[in-house]
Amino acid sequence: MARPASRSRPDEYWNHNTHYHGLVLASVPRGCGEALDVGCGDGFLARKLAARAVHVTGIDKSADMVEEARRQSEGVPNVDFVEADLLSYDLKPESYDFVCSVASIHHMDFAAAVTAMRDALSPGGSLIIISLAKDDGLKDRLVGVGGLGAHHFHRLRNLRRAGHPAAPTLDPDMTWAEVRAEAQQLLPGAVFRRHMLWRYSIAWRKPRT
Repeated sequence: MARPASRSRPDEYWNHNTHYHGLVLASVPRGCGEALDVGCGDGFLARKLAARAVHVTGIDKSADMVEEARRQSEGVPNVDFVEADLLSYDLKPESYDFVCSVASIHHMDFAAAVTAMRDALSPGGSLIIISLAKDDGLKDRLVGVGGLGAHHFHRLRNLRRAGHPAAPTLDPDMTWAEVRAEAQQLLPGAVFRRHMLWRYSIAWRKPRT
C-alpha cells in the first residue's frame, strides 16, 4: 500500500506540484459538472476539485495510489477513483467540463495523452496541464537556476507542511521548447507558461463550435 506523506493531516501538504493547485482550481469553469483529474495520485487535488464541480473522477494507473486516494477521500461523496491507464481507458468523448493533469503527462506519450484529454472535453470546457520538462542548452539552465530562490523561499514558508506521497517518479524526456511546440499544434490557441518551480502550465479552452 502507498505510504502517505509524513504529516499530521494526510490530506494537506506542500511540494512543487501542489504549489500550482491554485492555478488549476482557478481554471475550473463556473457551473462545472463533470471534472477529470488525470494522474490523480493520492487524490489531494481531486478532493479540492470536489468543492468546485458536481462530480470528480480521478484516474491513475497505480493501484497503490488509487487505494490511498479512496482511503483519504472517504466522506467526499462526489469523488470517484479509477485504476486505469489513460491511454487505454475508454473515455466517453466530450463528457467532461474540466480536465486537468499535474505532474503526470511526462509519464505518458505526450501527444496521445493530450489528444485523449482534449477529446474528452465538452465544447467550451477547460483543460490545464502542469508538468516537468528537461533543459536543452544554457538558456534553459539559467532559467532553472533562477528558480532556486523561489524554491528556498517557498520551502521555508511551507516547511511544516512539506510532503511527498509515494507516487512513481520519472525524469521528463521532452524539452521545454518541444512541449510548447507540440501543445500549440494539438491545442490551437493554448497558453504555455514556464513557472519558477521547474514546472510549466498549458491552459486551453475547447471551442464551442
